[in-house]
Amino acid sequence: MTDDSLKQTSKFLSYLLRHNPAALQLDMDASGWVAIAQITARSKPPVTRAEIEEAVRRNNKQRFSISACGTFIRANQGHSIDVDLGLEPALPPDLLFHGTAQTSVTIILQEGLLPMQRQHVHLSSDTSTARQVGMRHGKPVILQVDAAKMQLQGHKFYMSENRVWLCKTVPPEFLELQGPET
Repeated sequence: MTDDSLKQTSKFLSYLLRHNPAALQLDMDASGWVAIAQITARSKPPVTRAEIEEAVRRNNKQRFSISACGTFIRANQGHSIDVDLGLEPALPPDLLFHGTAQTSVTIILQEGLLPMQRQHVHLSSDTSTARQVGMRHGKPVILQVDAAKMQLQGHKFYMSENRVWLCKTVPPEFLELQGPET
């Protein structure tokens, strides 16, 4: 599988499993699991089970999980549709980070971090991951999140299977600008 076809398969799976399973009339359970056989049977152009497995295995961000029985697949986070991933509240590190574009900083510092079309705000435990995320949107800016203070004030944090920290929102008083990254 070429890198381009791998990327296309990953994007296709993200679209189906995070945002629109109805596009292929997939039967998704409340936890976001879909039968791999449904995807392979209904996708056009066809996507094979081997291509799906390779996309899961080679995805460096570990966006997907295949069930222990090997029959089902789901996205680990990033859903715009209502899915219960069965996440339990977890104790975050004192500081978490969020990467964004410079053009978004003013509004974020006024309104805080919001999930936008997703169910959760996505945070990382290190600045290098946050920087990579921010670079997708232009020149990256890193925001530091005072997770310890948020937790003390009752905010809940969750960790997805691929080690992304999740929360419902981050109010602006818990944010500190790290500055533009070069």
